[in-house]
Amino acid sequence: MSKTIHFEEFEIGYVRTTSGRTITETDIVIHAGQTGDFYPHHMDKEWCATQPFKQRMAHGTLIFSVAIGMTAGDINPVAMSYGYDKLRFIKPVFIGDTIACRATIAEKRDHKKPGYGMVVEKVEAINQRNETVLVCEHLLLAEKRPG
Repeated sequence: MSKTIHFEEFEIGYVRTTSGRTITETDIVIHAGQTGDFYPHHMDKEWCATQPFKQRMAHGTLIFSVAIGMTAGDINPVAMSYGYDKLRFIKPVFIGDTIACRATIAEKRDHKKPGYGMVVEKVEAINQRNETVLVCEHLLLAEKRPG
């Protein structure tokens, strides 16, 4: 589904939320295989039992990928992802945790490319205990209204 929203139409403070998604052992194993990140923090149950968190944790990059995927919705033909800034993994996510996301339009500014503006969306992934586990800024390059 396409919904055209030009730079001028993005409203600071607008919030959208996602439904939840439970992180599984399968998610972690597949992500390890795709990235080559087989560190024991993610893969070795017995070793993790001797560490402060006492259990395996999901890769931060897995949680980032899932969170951003959860916020992807309607295609806006006049805006595109420009990148991500200020990515932080605040708390670990464990097998069985459920995350949901909140995306808030935080800032708008002109861009050096004529006819475009930059929209900054603060993305927060929140677990089932209402704890923020990840935060980042999603940068969107959005066309300005013609004329």
